[in-house]
This record gives sequence, C-alpha cells and structure tokens, in this order.
Amino acid sequence: MFFTKRRVRAALIAGVAASALLLTSCAGSGDKGDANGGAEGPKFIYITSDPIGQNEFLKSGKTGIETVAKDFKGTSKTYESKDDATRRTNVEQAVAESPKVVVMLGFQFSDLAVELAQANPQQKFLLIDAPDVKSDLENLYVADFREYEPSYLLGIEAGMLTKDNKIGSILSLDIPLLQKYSGGFAEGAKSVNPKVKIEGPQIIGGENPFADPGRAKEQAIAFSGTGVDQVFAVGAASNGGILDAAKAKGFSAYGVDSNQCPTAEGAVVDGTVKAVDKVVETVVGEIMEDKTPKDATRSFGLKEEGMTIVSLTEGAADSKCTVMDSPDVLKKVTETRDKIVSGELEVKNPIG
Repeated sequence: MFFTKRRVRAALIAGVAASALLLTSCAGSGDKGDANGGAEGPKFIYITSDPIGQNEFLKSGKTGIETVAKDFKGTSKTYESKDDATRRTNVEQAVAESPKVVVMLGFQFSDLAVELAQANPQQKFLLIDAPDVKSDLENLYVADFREYEPSYLLGIEAGMLTKDNKIGSILSLDIPLLQKYSGGFAEGAKSVNPKVKIEGPQIIGGENPFADPGRAKEQAIAFSGTGVDQVFAVGAASNGGILDAAKAKGFSAYGVDSNQCPTAEGAVVDGTVKAVDKVVETVVGEIMEDKTPKDATRSFGLKEEGMTIVSLTEGAADSKCTVMDSPDVLKKVTETRDKIVSGELEVKNPIG
C-alpha cells in the first residue's frame, strides 16, 4: 500500500500550523470537516464540478479531503458547483482563503485551473480527472486515471458472458475521457471472444448528461433494441436509469465509480471503482512533502489502486454483482488483473 508513508508524514507535519482564516460562504455549498483538527492546522478545500447528490465519484473526493484534514490535523471544506459560473466563483473564493491545497475534481475545471494557477503562483492546486491538461506550472498538480484498465477487465466478463455476441457502452458524452471506458471494455471483450460485435457507443447527451436518469433510461431501452445483451453504463448519476432499463428489458449492465450492483439486483454484473479518495490522499500527501508536480504521482490505475472493479474488492462476496456466480470468469479476471499490475500485460490507451 502506498499510503503508509503518507500517514507517517502526517504525524510529523501535524504540529506545523498554517495561519487560520475564517471560512466564508460562496456560491457553492460549503461543508467544513475538522474532526481531528482545528483552526491552527492546515486548511484544504475541495471543489466539485457538479452537485454531489448521488454521484459516488464526487462523494469519494469529499471523503478524501476529509481524511487528509484529519491526517494533517487541519480543516477541510467542500464547495459544490453546478455550472461554469459557480465553478469559477468557488475556485476564486477558495484561493482567497489561502488553503494549503485547492483540489478540483472534473475535466470541467481544465481551463480554469491553468488560468488561476498562473494568476496565483503562491497557491497549490490539484486537478483530478482532467487528462487533457498539460502543464509545466510549479503549483498545478494534475492526476488522472487509466480507466481503460478496469474497463478491460469488465470487457473480459462481457465477452465470456454474452449469449448474443453483441455488447456496447452508453456514455454521458462522446468525449475522450469516457471513450477510455468504452474502448477498454471493447478490447477486453475481444481478447476472450473474437466473435463478439461491438455496438455503439450510445450517447445520453441532453442538457444534463451526467445526471439525467430519465433520459438515460430511454436511451438504454432504445439501445437494447439493437440486440446488445451486455451494456457498460458510463453515465455517472445517470446510471440509475440505465440500470433500471437493464432490469426491465433483461440485458446485463456494468456500472462505474462504485458498487452499483444492488441498484438493480440481478441485472448488474460488475462495475469499475474509481478511488478518488486515494488519489486525493496520495497527491496531497506528496504536496505536503514538498514534491514538485513532476515528481508527484500523476497516473492512477490498477497498480496504484486508484482503480479496480467491484468483484476484486474486499467484501465482493456480498456485492450482489452477478459475476460472483461465475467462478471461471472471476478466475480469468483475477489472472488478467495480476498480469496488468506486474507489467506482463499492457492495456493500451484507446485514445492514444
């Protein structure tokens, strides 16, 4: 585990206090967590791209920032954004409070993060899940994920479990970030089943593609009409609609970000898990250790435990994922995971 050293560092740094500023409200929603800290400790601010709601991806980041605050005997605050205007207001407010680190989650912050990091060289920023950002700024840390690795494992499951040899993905938007999921899924399926046909991907779109379960359900029902029997749902908070459609129409679905198998019990095979909390803990820990952006961890996949799949997590036996009833599939997935972690097998980034 790569968090042990960070926890040791935390104990050493805990006695070094940063000046405290009174946390004020801003356009987003603020939540200050300081269970193990106080006004004299370092301050950490987390800003979401959208309201947290039922979005497990965004919840994980909040968990991470609260853990960081406890480890370093400081305080944390979360600002929830809802659009470009509140994202900017929240980041500007966070900078005004002079925290030790401002953490932003989501590709929606890409341009804003670079702009404000340039304008505020004294402030440390961490931008997560914005793989297109290339920066040589000394105060902007960028961390992203190799989503195609766990997606490849789900693809293996789909390729082995499909009865009609037709699979596909449903994405919130047709963007490179989400194509890493659908591309990895397709390659994993083809690696074990040369007869499989890849359909789609189907795109949710609309005004709120990441949190529109009604529209997602309609798209999923239409997609099922093409004959796909294994569908990778990459819709964030829209996934509830896709999983409902899976149960209603009888196709198998795969979730993202957390264990979504209980959401539509009997219809969800497995899912990816994106551990934003571990990324926050790891990179903020490295920032506190005075590592530069070039030296800090940038890419998180199976090896770094930044991503995995539900069936390979502790407690998977109680996950309600249907893949748990297929020991041959689990064996193949476990073997493949181990090969990826060891470097024996490299899963290619489908977007280059």
